[in-house]
Amino acid sequence: MIDHVGFEVSDLTRSAAFYDPVFFALGARRMFESEHAIAYGVNGPELWIVCRGREPAPGYGHIAVKASGKAAVDAGYRAGLANGGADDGPPGPRPQYGPRYYAAYMLDPDGYRVELASRR
Repeated sequence: MIDHVGFEVSDLTRSAAFYDPVFFALGARRMFESEHAIAYGVNGPELWIVCRGREPAPGYGHIAVKASGKAAVDAGYRAGLANGGADDGPPGPRPQYGPRYYAAYMLDPDGYRVELASRR
């Protein structure tokens, strides 16, 4: 059900200095690195640390829910918007996360960011 969890931070270098040794001690490793994000896991990236470039505030962080395909992402997005959610990124390809990555982003009624993600 959970695809990954993301924490947004204001200083990626500072956060990496903290999370690298913590996850190493737990048997995980850094599995992705770019100018704006790092990700940790054992068999694949599951915890993402993303630089937002601003101080922490409401809307930081998100949870990505695993969808069974593009149609499920689209349907879940429509259902969320119809039931009190707000758009935070319409369904579409996200090639920066992989060649088959397709996702949509919403804010739930309390402003928490929810990603619907498919790798199919």
